Amino acid sequence: MIKKILLLLFISMCVLSCSLPQTGQQTQKPPNIIIIFTDDQGYQDVGCYGSPDIATPHLDQMAKEGILLTDFYAAQAVCSASRAALMTGCYPNRLGIHGAYMPNSKKGLNPSETTIAEMLKAEGYATAVYGKWHLGDHPSFMPNKQGFDDYFGIPYSNDMWPLHPQQGPIFDFGPLPLYENETIIDSLRDQSLLTTQITERSVEFIKKHKTQPFFLYIAHPQPHVPLFVSDKFKGKSKRGLYGDVIMEIDWSVGQVLTTLKEHNLDENTLVIFTSDNGPWLNYGEHAGSAYPLREGKGTALEGGQREPCIIRYPSKIQAGRRIDIPMMAIDILPTIAHLTKATLPTNKIDGKNIWDIWTGEAIQSPHEAYYFYYRQNELHGIRYGKWKLYFPHTYRTLNGRAGGTGGLPVDYEYHTFEKIALYDLSKDISETTDVAAEHPEVVAKIQAIGDSIRAELGDALMDKTGTGTRAVGQVN
Repeated sequence: MIKKILLLLFISMCVLSCSLPQTGQQTQKPPNIIIIFTDDQGYQDVGCYGSPDIATPHLDQMAKEGILLTDFYAAQAVCSASRAALMTGCYPNRLGIHGAYMPNSKKGLNPSETTIAEMLKAEGYATAVYGKWHLGDHPSFMPNKQGFDDYFGIPYSNDMWPLHPQQGPIFDFGPLPLYENETIIDSLRDQSLLTTQITERSVEFIKKHKTQPFFLYIAHPQPHVPLFVSDKFKGKSKRGLYGDVIMEIDWSVGQVLTTLKEHNLDENTLVIFTSDNGPWLNYGEHAGSAYPLREGKGTALEGGQREPCIIRYPSKIQAGRRIDIPMMAIDILPTIAHLTKATLPTNKIDGKNIWDIWTGEAIQSPHEAYYFYYRQNELHGIRYGKWKLYFPHTYRTLNGRAGGTGGLPVDYEYHTFEKIALYDLSKDISETTDVAAEHPEVVAKIQAIGDSIRAELGDALMDKTGTGTRAVGQVN
């Protein structure tokens, strides 16, 4: 009798254990996150954004399998400030970061700020950055101190060494240092293999960490001048050397996406492709195109900050959609926090969770307005719904002239908005017609928003210091 009872108990336990879901089936691995960030790429420099002469089949396919954002903005139209915003979810002015840091700068992203890497590392993510950092080259500010387990790349822009000895150095800081984590492993002058090396590192990182969640930040130094491309893409484009460079970046994207598929990571990986600011137009044939947008890098006009942005996450985002709701790089951190259930930074951030816009569940921005800054904390313009308002300020322009040839720039001219200007971007994406006089109520509303943000973040044009800014990282 006792044997029979024990046998029945054993059978009951077996049935119960078989009916319970296994741990691996019950809990899906958190999503992997990949951000691919190019340098100085123009709005039109991707096939699916209208490029007439640069083939980008992998990015075009990524857009077909994901979403294409038509109104996505860098937070500022210059390197360091833009990257600080991406990494922290903050307007760069809140962080005290303006412009682009030169080599041996004593300033950088304050370690007290929380980067995407630090946020995700706390959730058990493996983290890596391959490419350009440019948030301070002092050891206190480098990637391994800002949440990244692995780093391979350059600490600032790839032009920060002598370019044309016959003309004299542009930035005479010696050869470009190539880092492996905290060690300089090479001094680069020829960067032809750098895109390939960054790609190979990225592929190996994915393979190595395929069984755990990972965050991979691929920050290509190209197509920032000087342009470099490997032999496998040299002369392949109808657009000359610049087109060759973009084709190699597109190949790199393809390598990453293929690796995800090969290791069954495809469905559970969010991949974001965008750029830090618009094209450096005075380099002419070595610069990108922001068409049909006005101006380029270094301005708050649309060509300076509106960027291509393609997002792919097969298991969560319905494919093949274009979204024209304004979004900005500051929104990426809080959206990733929502997806990964990570804890947001304790410091105040400016970005908003825009996941519901990506999925199509929301059709309105959580922001009232976006604020555009450039050049030592000057408030130049505000995007408000379909409207873009500019405050009086001076900006650089080629004034219709062609840019340089052979990798050499021409000089900019400078124009000034003498009074407030207003553009309806839904009808006038090229910002050709000032309609401020026809819409005084819109002007008044945006001016009030401007007054509010000046009080918080400051405005050097009006000699205002904001109450909501924090100290930049600084060493003696």
